[in-house]
Amino acid sequence: MFSLPLRDGAVLRPLEVHHAEEFAAHMGRAREHIRPWVGAGFLSSDVEGARGTLRRYAERQAGDGGRLFGIWLDGTLVGGVMFTDFSTATELCEVGCWLEPAAEGKGLITPACELLLDWALVERGLHRAEWHCRADNARSAAVARRLGMTLEGVNRETWSYGGVRHDKQVWAVLAPEWRAHRGL
Repeated sequence: MFSLPLRDGAVLRPLEVHHAEEFAAHMGRAREHIRPWVGAGFLSSDVEGARGTLRRYAERQAGDGGRLFGIWLDGTLVGGVMFTDFSTATELCEVGCWLEPAAEGKGLITPACELLLDWALVERGLHRAEWHCRADNARSAAVARRLGMTLEGVNRETWSYGGVRHDKQVWAVLAPEWRAHRGL
């Protein structure tokens, strides 16, 4: 099985349809914590919803598009990283992430995103990777910064949550910048 180590006891693996029950249980632990920061369509509330989310990503991956990877810590699914967009035609991808509260602060997201960006920008030859987050999501912006991304701008009031419109930051790194950042 495909599995890449992240840290002691933590691995990154594809998150697939057969993980629906595990994903639903994880969403039960994570849902309210991540709700302000992720799209509503990602927030599965039961096993069938989880299966649908995982199936959508499987279909996108089959078309060489979005991909979804889980982070397991000591055998428990605690979060993940994803390509919310992946296009060889435009040589552009967007990376995203999420974690349940118990997994925060354990150094899992940055190395997981580094693996995705190495694959997209080095192996697959894309030219640009983006990171979008609400402007008030300091933890997410800190990940983009650690990944060597540049804050390129703010899209005003483009993220609606709870009846309030929020600004969205757009961060990016270009392939040559990524290779320099990683020493490749």
